[in-house]
Amino acid sequence: PTSSYARDAIPRQLASLFIIALSAALALYFLFCTLSYYFVYDRRLEHHPKFLPRQKRQEIISSLIAAPVIDVMTLPWFLGEVRGHSKLYNRVGEYGWAYFAFSAVWFLVFTDFLIYWIHRLEHHKLVYKHVHKPHHKWIVPTPYAALAFHPLDGYLQSLPYHIFVYLFPMHRLLYLGMFGFVQFWTILIHDGDMISGHLLERFINSPAHHTLHHLYFTCNYGQYFTWADKTFDSHRDPMPELDPIHESLKAMRAKGLL
Repeated sequence: PTSSYARDAIPRQLASLFIIALSAALALYFLFCTLSYYFVYDRRLEHHPKFLPRQKRQEIISSLIAAPVIDVMTLPWFLGEVRGHSKLYNRVGEYGWAYFAFSAVWFLVFTDFLIYWIHRLEHHKLVYKHVHKPHHKWIVPTPYAALAFHPLDGYLQSLPYHIFVYLFPMHRLLYLGMFGFVQFWTILIHDGDMISGHLLERFINSPAHHTLHHLYFTCNYGQYFTWADKTFDSHRDPMPELDPIHESLKAMRAKGLL
């Protein structure tokens, strides 16, 4: 049977975009989260006093509720992109390889700055409890908390990625690749890894930085880099003594598990 809608009909495109975007997001979510949880995440953190009962299950349910709603909210942006209203392009030769490489770096810098301010404003007392508080339910998150947002929160933090391609040219395949990277990075920074003292820590908003954000709330709002936090006085250095594993081990000893 054939569809009653033409291939370029808006209802058909919206339905296709919804299915494709949601399927891809959930596939990447379960793949990367599961790999991170079993091979990177230190599951001793689940004994931390602030780790909630059945937390991992709650994180997954919250993510499964949020993902389709965020998908619906972003459909107008995706629709504009597939219908040629953005600055996405198909052939590398249109702008050359140098611009291709530059656009990937500029994408990260541009979106990092906007997300920093969106994230920081979400911590304002008039906004926090209505939008961002659900994500901070997870004080000691697992990787499965990566998408466990209030849908409006997830949508707002995704806006810079869409805004970028309406302002700046970007190759379509690179754009898709960057979306995959964004989801991978979002999962990575929720893995609780508090490795600190390395050179990149000065520049990169690492899992250690984001672990401190969940623990202390008012620091390290950046997504990829530390420069915005340092510029606007919200940076907190990861230090070994701040690692939540210390509280987890203390709790395990009290329970006779060590």
